[in-house]
Amino acid sequence: MARPHLSLIIPVYNGASRLEETLRAVDDFRAAAPCSLEVLFVDDCSTDPRTPAMLEAFAAARDGVQVLRNERNRGKGHSVARGMLKARGAFRVFTDVDLAYPLSETRKILRALEGGADVAIACRVLPESRYLMSPSFFHYLYTRHLMSRAFNLMVRVTLLPGVLDTQAGLKGFTAEAAHQIFTRSTIAGFGFDIECLYIAHCHRMRVENVAVDFRYDDEPTTVRFVRDSLRMARDIATVRWNGWTGRYVSPIGPLAGEADGPVADAATDSVAHAV
Repeated sequence: MARPHLSLIIPVYNGASRLEETLRAVDDFRAAAPCSLEVLFVDDCSTDPRTPAMLEAFAAARDGVQVLRNERNRGKGHSVARGMLKARGAFRVFTDVDLAYPLSETRKILRALEGGADVAIACRVLPESRYLMSPSFFHYLYTRHLMSRAFNLMVRVTLLPGVLDTQAGLKGFTAEAAHQIFTRSTIAGFGFDIECLYIAHCHRMRVENVAVDFRYDDEPTTVRFVRDSLRMARDIATVRWNGWTGRYVSPIGPLAGEADGPVADAATDSVAHAV
């Protein structure tokens, strides 16, 4: 089977109420794709039975669509890593299932990779970026958004100089960069973004910030924001420690590393449907 030019990885956990809209958007994207494409959904052991059923039915009716199902809930970082290492594309992009970044924005990430970047990341703070949000969320810009920017500044100072937006849910990698990064990653939760970018930094990969269109559909509660910030601080400490101990630059073989990172126990996870 010919190697696809692009692999699109979408981690999923529940969300059946919005999944139908996402699947329609994926169909539209596949129909308009200017290159060979595979799509991998990674279901992180959804507890809503409708979610895996919808995914499996969608994949069964389409070539080039695959569903991977984790046997237990492992976190977004695990799901993205598993999809990246299972993908066959020369270029590999992951995005969130709510499609806060329209799938058309994937083409911008792909162009950056085709242009020589090892890693391309959506950047919401570039002047060319545009966003859509409900007027009821306007105060978000002055509270949690500013707090988020302060957090990103801390990450830039301590770990990632030059990376303006570490947490955007749209990122792309060349096949080689994906292998180098995700066979070494250890964080299975949301801090995996910082870790994968830091691994890229350790290997002197070219990381390009890409202006995007995106939308805010939900405002996190203060409790959730504080809780997530504490987790992120812990993850920053983990990344710093792993960097000091040389974990991210240790040699790996072409198939090694999977059992050491967030995709550990992948042998117990199942492929729900593959075409």
